[in-house]
Amino acid sequence: MHHDDRSSTTPPVLAARPSLMRALNEQMLLEQIRRLDRVSRSDLVEISGLSKPTVAVALTNLEKVGLIRVAGRTSGRRGRAPSLYQLRPEAGFVLGLDVGREYVRGAIADLSGAVRGRGQRKVHPASSAGRVSELVALADELVATVEIKRSLVTQTVIGSPGIYDPRRDALFMARGLPGWQSPHVLTELRRAFGEDMVVENDINLAALAERDVGTARGVQNFGFLSVGTGVGLGLILEGKLHRGSHGAAGEIAFMTLGSDGSVDPKDARRRGWLDSAASAAGVVRAARQAKMSGVVTARRIFETAERGDALCERIVADEANLIARAIASITAVVDLDLVVLGGGIGQADYFVELVKRELRSLVRLPIAVRASALGEDAVVQGSLAVGAEHAWQRVMRR
Repeated sequence: MHHDDRSSTTPPVLAARPSLMRALNEQMLLEQIRRLDRVSRSDLVEISGLSKPTVAVALTNLEKVGLIRVAGRTSGRRGRAPSLYQLRPEAGFVLGLDVGREYVRGAIADLSGAVRGRGQRKVHPASSAGRVSELVALADELVATVEIKRSLVTQTVIGSPGIYDPRRDALFMARGLPGWQSPHVLTELRRAFGEDMVVENDINLAALAERDVGTARGVQNFGFLSVGTGVGLGLILEGKLHRGSHGAAGEIAFMTLGSDGSVDPKDARRRGWLDSAASAAGVVRAARQAKMSGVVTARRIFETAERGDALCERIVADEANLIARAIASITAVVDLDLVVLGGGIGQADYFVELVKRELRSLVRLPIAVRASALGEDAVVQGSLAVGAEHAWQRVMRR
């Protein structure tokens, strides 16, 4: 009887090419080696369900291309001890960078996650081109510590103020960095660090770092609130970074929590009401309006307040009340378990205690407030974490 293939409801089964099967087997074994750190061939046979010859060929190939290495032998067994295989850390490198108003910071880590070098540079130029040059110079210092060229870095992740606008292929809401919103900035960064370079919001990266290795480990719903040269929020909801519809979740600088008379109207229009009122510049403005004498900096205001100066105590208390009201407004919408305070102002223990005290009368549900465990390294740490996942995916595609 004639069989019409077009009427069959069962799709044809296509045999996978041997090269594809080999690649899939190698990827699976590489994932297991990464997960288990050190593992024997026999253990990989048992875990994977592959045959001994298949595992042997895959391990030989992975070792040949430099992705794994022999890392000792098992002990406590009779006869020749089997070799243990481990991911070769030098199989990939991740460069994590943080672009700030006053400093650029960075670190380089290998594929195992071990940090091989850290550094920072004071930023002098006012132009975006000068800031890119400082980033490149820092990156070259870091790659020199692992004796490779910048072009051989597997993945670079840059933490930056602002959010990405795909229509313009540029950053916007990048307050405080002159010229940083120009489209040529990303062009220059790609030229320096490659087309696969990733630019991520700096506060989002800090939130991810706090989730993975910081104060918020194990917390499913929390916010990282940075108070320093600017004010920003990174939201982790159900354990994942929440970006919102346009990538702008957490851009709280434009929250309005008081009258326009309490801030400089021009500054508030440019950078947002909350940023103008609660950033370091806002604290300094409040101190000058209160006729504080001498050199007025946010650091000096807080240090003097801690020593009991009545004027500075009042200024810092007002700042704590403002941040507490911001937290109360945020948690009324997203119902967080924890807010981690970071940034040059936010992470000070003295300030955290004041915020907690102010917050008690503003919220009805329990919420913890803690200082960042990572300090000024939070953004770089987040860059390395995001970069490690990107690097791993690229290594798997080799």
